[in-house]
Amino acid sequence: MKNVVIIGAGPAGLTAAYEMSLRGSEYNLTVLESSDKIGGISQTINYNGNRMDIGGHRFFSKDKRVIQWWENFMPTQGAPAYDDKKLKRDKQLNPGGPDPEKEDNVMLIRDRVSRIYFKNSFFDYPISIKPGTIRALGLSRTLIAGFSYLKSTAFKLPETSLENFYINRFGKVLYNMFFEGYTEKLWGRHPRDISADWGTQRVKGLSISAVIRDIFSKLFHTNKAHVETSLIEQFIYPKYGPGQLWEAVAKKTQELGAEIKMQSAVTGINQLGGSICAVEYISGGRRQTIAADIVISTMPLRDMVLATSPPADVAEIANGLPYRDFITIGILVHKLLIKNHTAIKTLGDIIPDCWIYIQDSGIKMGRLQIFNNWSPYMLQNPDDTVWIGTEYFCAEGDDFWCMDDEARVAFAADELIRMGIISGDDVLDCHWEKIKKAYPAYFDTYNRIDTIIDYIDRYDNLYCIGRNGQHRYNNMDHSMITAFRAVENIIKGISDKSEIWSVNTDAEYHEEV
Repeated sequence: MKNVVIIGAGPAGLTAAYEMSLRGSEYNLTVLESSDKIGGISQTINYNGNRMDIGGHRFFSKDKRVIQWWENFMPTQGAPAYDDKKLKRDKQLNPGGPDPEKEDNVMLIRDRVSRIYFKNSFFDYPISIKPGTIRALGLSRTLIAGFSYLKSTAFKLPETSLENFYINRFGKVLYNMFFEGYTEKLWGRHPRDISADWGTQRVKGLSISAVIRDIFSKLFHTNKAHVETSLIEQFIYPKYGPGQLWEAVAKKTQELGAEIKMQSAVTGINQLGGSICAVEYISGGRRQTIAADIVISTMPLRDMVLATSPPADVAEIANGLPYRDFITIGILVHKLLIKNHTAIKTLGDIIPDCWIYIQDSGIKMGRLQIFNNWSPYMLQNPDDTVWIGTEYFCAEGDDFWCMDDEARVAFAADELIRMGIISGDDVLDCHWEKIKKAYPAYFDTYNRIDTIIDYIDRYDNLYCIGRNGQHRYNNMDHSMITAFRAVENIIKGISDKSEIWSVNTDAEYHEEV
C-alpha cells in the first residue's frame, strides 16, 4: 500500500483525494489542511444564518467531466427555488431533479448578471455595445471610444504587458475607463508592470469585436463556426453556497477511508534519492512527520519550493513569486437605496446583480456581491434583508489588512453609503473574513516561473495542482482538471507532468459556451 499525502482541502486537493479514494485499498490517503475550514477560497461562511461565498463562484465549465462530477454530488434542481416560485420566473429544470424547497442537496440554476458601476452608472460586464451603454457614456464619449478602438485595430501594440493586451482589444479610451484603475486596484500594480499572461488566462478571446459578434449572433440566431461563441447567461450554484459541495466531497472521501487532518500546516518536505519521502507538519502545536510515497500539493508554489530547501537561484525566484490577499466584509441591511431599473424580477425588487465591479478610483472597494441573487437560501430572511459582500484586494501586512476590525467594517459601510447603495440607518449586522494568498500574481519573478517548474518536476512523486499549487489564476473547474490529470498520471505511471501544467493555457474565454 502506498502512502499518498495531499496538501490542502480546497477544490483541487479534495478532487484529487476523492478520485484517489475511489481506488480503494491500494492507497493510504491523508489530507493535510492548514486551516479549520473545508473548501479553500471556495468555502462558505455561515454567520448567524447568513452565508458568505468567499469571492463568488459560478459553477460553469466547458469540461463535461467536471459538470458530471458536480452533478453526481449535487443534482440540478427539478422544481422552482423559493425566489423563482414567488416571482413566477421560468427556469429550464432538470426532470426528476430535487426540489430545493424540500431538499438541501441540490444545485440551483441561476442567471448570470454582473455589471460595472462607474460614475454612478451601470455598464454590462464584460463591457458591451448597447443603447444603455451609449446613454451612460454619452454620444461624444462613445464616438471617441469608438475611434480609439478602430485605431487599436489598425496599430497593434506589442503584447509585452497587460496594458498593451487590453488596449489592443478595447482601445485606449475604454482601457483607461474600465480596465486601468480596476486592474491597479486588484493587483496593487499598474497594468504596464503586469505580464500579459494574466490577460490570456482571464480575458482570452474577449474583445469589443467578440462582443459585437456575440450581439449579432443572438440577434440573427446564427450558429456558424466563425461566430464567437456566446457568453454564458446561466450557471449552477449549490443551495447553500460552494462550501456545501466541498463539505459533501470531504465527507464522502472520508467515508471511502481517507483521513482529513484540519489545522495541520506543512512546514517541511523531506527528500531521498530524487523523491519526496516524508512531509513535516504542525498539528495541535506538535511537530509531526508523515511518510509519503506520493505527494499532491495545492499549497502556494512559493511555500512548496522553499519547503524543499532548494538551491539559492531557485529560492530567489520562489521568494519573489507575488500574491494578492483578500478581505471580504459582509454587511446585512434592511434594503438598498439603489433602484432596480432592469426588467429582471428579484425579491424586494433589488438590483439583480451577483457581482458588481467598482471602477471608480476614489473607491477602494474592488467588487461587491449581493448574496440574495446567488441563492435565496444564503439568507435567513431573503424577503426583508439584503446581504452584501464587499471585497477588498490588499497585501498581508498593509494598512488595510492591519486596520482595526471595527474601523475596517465602518470604512466599507461608508463606501457603500458614498456610492448611494445603502443608508447607514439600514445596517443590521456585519462580518469579515481575511484570505491570504487568494490571487497568485503575474509580476516580479513570475517571468522566471519555468525555472521553478523545471525544479519541481525533478521530484518524480510530487504533483503540484490547483490555483496556488501552480501559481496560476485558475477557475475552480481548471483546478479540478489539474487534479484529474495528476491522479491519471499516478495511476498510469506517467512521469511527464506537462499535461498537468498545461491546464488553462488555451486561448478561449472562460465564460463561453
